[in-house]
Order: sequence, then C-alpha cells, then structure tokens
Amino acid sequence: MSRIGKKPIKLASGISYTFDDKEGNLVVKGPKGELTQYIDPAFKLVENEGVLTVERPTEQKRHKALHGLYRSLINNMVEGVSTGYTKKLELVGVGYKATAQNNVLELSLGYSHSIFMAIPAELKVSAETEKGKNPIVTLEGNDKQLIGQVAAKIKALRPVEPYKGKGVRFVGEHVRRKAGKQAAK
Repeated sequence: MSRIGKKPIKLASGISYTFDDKEGNLVVKGPKGELTQYIDPAFKLVENEGVLTVERPTEQKRHKALHGLYRSLINNMVEGVSTGYTKKLELVGVGYKATAQNNVLELSLGYSHSIFMAIPAELKVSAETEKGKNPIVTLEGNDKQLIGQVAAKIKALRPVEPYKGKGVRFVGEHVRRKAGKQAAK
C-alpha cells in the first residue's frame, strides 16, 4: 500500500468537490476559487464525515505508482482553494529592482534592459522595496503547480552565482558560496 496514497484528505467547511467517474474530471471549489484536475476514472474517491480517501482499483504497478500522485494532487487542490499558496522571491544585487502593475512584472536585474514578464491572471503578484533591504516579489494564488512554475521562470532570469551570491532566490534559501581566488603564499 502506498504510504502517501492511503493518507486521508481533510475537507474543511466550505469546500465541495465533484468527480465525474466517466470522464475523470475532478473539480474542487472553495473560498479561494475553483480548480480542475484529471484523475484516472478507475480510481475511486470515498468521502466519509468530511474526510476524503483515494482508493486504487488493483495492485498493478501502474496503479500503485499513480495512487500517491493522485492523493497529493487532490490534497494540493483542497489546500489551494481553502488557504491558497504564497511564494516570495528576493532580488539580491546592486541596482536590482522590481515593480508590478496589472499582473505585469518589471524586473531590473543588471542587464542593459528591463525585463517585462506577464503573470497569468490566476495569480496575484506584488513587489515591495524597503530602503536598505533587497526587493521582494510575492506570488499568491490557489494553484501550487502554477506558482512554482512562474517562480522558477523568474529565478531563471538571473540565477544565483556562487561567488557573491547575486541573483534571484527564494526568501530564506541557503546559497552555497565559493571562496574565490586565494592570495599567493
């Protein structure tokens, strides 16, 4: 039995779901919005007193592999529509700036030009800059996969370099630093 797949999913109040077992479409609705995901129609979703469990049809290797995956996807959907997800990125470097207007993020990352990045409408982006601190870009939304993908694209615009630590990183992320050149002995 899959250790992750057999864990129950707690449905908070105000969260409802519909599962079309012919098509395989799962729709989860909550206070933060609505998410849709394809689930193999052979799998069963059993709700009992506000707790949802995923049951696999057979002990085939394919079904065992998908059991934990589907449980994790459903749990991420339930958590997304109830509390939502947030990722914060920090811009470390002299002259690095960020501004956000109408879901368009403008980044100045030490290149000769500014970078304009359109953020999907499902996400909310904000940029804050305090004097003496690094600019912070905040992504908020209910889709964990989409937030992670957009954050990875922003990080890829200026990866963190190991000598001075300049670049785009998550808030609190540890960066391994290299010593650089040593003085001749």
